[in-house]
Amino acid sequence: MTVHGGMIDKARVLADLRRHVSKGRASLTQLAGGFVEVCSKGSRVIDSDGREYLDCGGYGVFILGHGHPSVVAAVRRQLDVHPLATRLLAEPRLAEAASKLASVAPGPLELVHFVNSGAEAVETAIKIARTHGKSRLVSMQGGFHGKTMGALSVTARDVYQDPFRPLLPSVTHVPFGDAASLEALLDVAEDCCVILEPVQAEGGVILPPDGYLRQVELLCRRYGAFLVLDEIQTGMGRLGTWWGADREGVVPDVLLVGKGLSGGVVPVAAAVATPAAYAVLNRDPLLHTSTFGGAPLAMAAAHAAITAIEDEAIVPRARELGERLLGALVELPATGAPVTEIRGRGLLIGIECDSSHVAGDLMLELLARRVIVNHSLNDQRVIRLTPPAMMSEEDVSWLLEAMHDSLEAVTLRHVAAIAEAV
Repeated sequence: MTVHGGMIDKARVLADLRRHVSKGRASLTQLAGGFVEVCSKGSRVIDSDGREYLDCGGYGVFILGHGHPSVVAAVRRQLDVHPLATRLLAEPRLAEAASKLASVAPGPLELVHFVNSGAEAVETAIKIARTHGKSRLVSMQGGFHGKTMGALSVTARDVYQDPFRPLLPSVTHVPFGDAASLEALLDVAEDCCVILEPVQAEGGVILPPDGYLRQVELLCRRYGAFLVLDEIQTGMGRLGTWWGADREGVVPDVLLVGKGLSGGVVPVAAAVATPAAYAVLNRDPLLHTSTFGGAPLAMAAAHAAITAIEDEAIVPRARELGERLLGALVELPATGAPVTEIRGRGLLIGIECDSSHVAGDLMLELLARRVIVNHSLNDQRVIRLTPPAMMSEEDVSWLLEAMHDSLEAVTLRHVAAIAEAV
């Protein structure tokens, strides 16, 4: 792969990050080795020294890998013709992308509001719920929905919330996977909007009990609550189904989409609603708007991404590859390894360690072997793998070998530390 952009002054990049972006981000970059990414294609990322990395991170964005050819081609065509719209005249790319997304959404979810990020999609859903008088927000302990003010209010982690209080009022967090706790709240609270993920990704890849999502939907219907399903990270085939909702035939009032909707090329997200849920915004399109939401360039990417997922059978590939990887990974930890559990669904896999220190150590060992993974924002004991569905046999071997060697190195240090302490 050709590295573009000429010579990169890594010291200058880090200095500019520290001075003009964030001292903390620059420090984290240096802790990870100070590598500078400059190029990407497929499952690989290239740094400024020409080293290739296997990208199994990216926070769930790259289900199609980096720079998928058909998505790049669609975006390039649109860039040459009409990258941004006036917002006054009808724009065909917006109509096409909305129709395409609605065609793969569950059941009667057919009205699409495009935005630029997952957090914006959450804000949209909260406002749609407000149009129905649903002012009490109910989210799940361990859930993550973003860091804008409304999204942060339903993200159940004090470390992110505390510096910005007061947040939205009337927000309650109930245990994830516990339908009885949700029912107890809905039985006494009125005007509720329930928001949750099918699998808690940033929570540490937490899978609920079978039947839980269906129970949540039934409870919302019984008590008149508004249901928002956050599939920003779990949708678009990531779990081996188009949506996490599909596994139990759930249809929320609003479905949130992002990450993979970009095709790994241009940021885009969306809230997809039923006609009943979207009724107020359907009548008045000026109530909730965004200058760049639904821009032609992003719409070209979204349409091409959905088409590629369909044409290349990405959903079954994600399911089969995920089963294979999970089966191989659970066999890797040796006796004494500081790993408590390896779990996942599709191509969302979590490795839970004894501590956040061990998880950080494992991430650095993997990075030394040029494999990129992510930690979980709501549980830093868990590192997450979100690889692309088009991993090659070479990629699979690379990942499994790197994971084996990294776990072995971390385990040896862990056992030695215990022996020294004794």
